[in-house]
Amino acid sequence: MRRTPVGRQTRAARGIPEATVARLPLYLRALTALSERSVPTVSSEELAAAAGVNSAKLRKDFSYLGSYGTRGVGYDVEYLVYQISRELGLTQDWPVVIVGIGNLGHALANYGGFASRGFRVAALLDADPAVVGATAAGLPVRHMDELESIVESQQVSIGVITTPPGAAQQVCDRLVEAGVTSILNFAPTVLTVPDGVDVRKVDLSIELQILAFHEQRKAGEEPEDEEPAEEPVRERAPGPVRAAAAKLRRAASGGKETKGETDRQAVLPA
Repeated sequence: MRRTPVGRQTRAARGIPEATVARLPLYLRALTALSERSVPTVSSEELAAAAGVNSAKLRKDFSYLGSYGTRGVGYDVEYLVYQISRELGLTQDWPVVIVGIGNLGHALANYGGFASRGFRVAALLDADPAVVGATAAGLPVRHMDELESIVESQQVSIGVITTPPGAAQQVCDRLVEAGVTSILNFAPTVLTVPDGVDVRKVDLSIELQILAFHEQRKAGEEPEDEEPAEEPVRERAPGPVRAAAAKLRRAASGGKETKGETDRQAVLPA
């Protein structure tokens, strides 16, 4: 009897929407904080608030995982941490290569959050002879010529690009040719990849521009309690003035009274 294979392929068959996948790390971050405080259970409302979503959306997301919680009790924090970690593939080790060891590359290499989330920086790579041989986060910076051998020996499937935009596509092509199938791109450019390769783009300048837009809108908003400006009041002319105006109009029209003449009323300018 043939057994159904287990692992990422089986879990992927759930058909979890991309929007839900994007929120799973938010839930995991909130749950990890609760776990570190030894909180045993959490309600959907509390967890949704901590993750920055509404509780209905959270419950819908968790239904894709087959997790529905217990009425009156909530969700088991430790089990949800394991369940989401498993769904995201974080219960195994993921070796990662970082290409482009400038300021951003150095910062990412020193980021301690990678290891705690299942990612191991396997190698740091650069093509600049002035950078190759230096050390960052306890790892030597190796030359790009070693990329293929590193990917093969370390079984790397995830690459991080932190190069200038002009070099990003060439680096991307090298990564793909070496066997990397997932790329996190920090370079401010759009990468072209073949089918089967996933790219996630992080553009800090775009995020700042979006914040600038919202700040501009805030600065241009009027206070909610400010009264709208009133239109100038136009006063009705006194009776004698109205009569004189009507007489002048009749004279101008040859003494003929036009339709609606008696309804017209002179007004004084504001």
